[in-house]
Amino acid sequence: MDILDWLNTPAFELLGNPVPYSDLFGNICALATVVLALRRNILSWPVQILGSILLLSASISAGLGGNASRQVVIIVAAVWGWTQWRKSRESAGEVIVRWASWKERLLLIAALLIGTGVFGFVLALGGWSWNPYPDAYIFIGSLVAMYAQGRAIVEFWFVWLAVDLVGIPLAVAGGLVFSGAVYLIFLVMVVLGFLDWSKRSRQTISAPHLGATDINREPGD
Repeated sequence: MDILDWLNTPAFELLGNPVPYSDLFGNICALATVVLALRRNILSWPVQILGSILLLSASISAGLGGNASRQVVIIVAAVWGWTQWRKSRESAGEVIVRWASWKERLLLIAALLIGTGVFGFVLALGGWSWNPYPDAYIFIGSLVAMYAQGRAIVEFWFVWLAVDLVGIPLAVAGGLVFSGAVYLIFLVMVVLGFLDWSKRSRQTISAPHLGATDINREPGD
């Protein structure tokens, strides 16, 4: 048995559905990614890459073409986000978060809506997904969220929330029950992440004379 065969063998069953090792370990990495992102820890990006490689295997096994494609793009986007956060830490000593401008918000919404329509059509045309438009929505939403995360924009938490609300029923319907359960945990973590980043952004705005780096720095950063 090679590594790919082992990754897609069931680790246990949840509600009568097998949970492969790839889904188990991939989602553990995904949870760790959110925790690290909340802390603005640059390690969130390599952990996300590892998790996406594992979830790519799980998605292919479950026949979720859009979700599998999503993992490939997430890996590429994570490399870009990693470089952005490294630059921020090198220039300011940490990752400085901010609210998006209205122009940026409109661009994020437009990318989500148009991207979902176009990619959903491609999935449906090619027969690569049994549920093309929700699958496409998760794919594009994840890409938009990661772009906003790489830019350290507070609104990226809203995008992840929107993705989770569709991802829960889609994962369960596709047989990835464990992934659906993890999405529920994500909902709580996303709210916590938004509150934390929102507070930091307000601190930066309300006391500019102290400097963004001094305001946002945590003990031990």
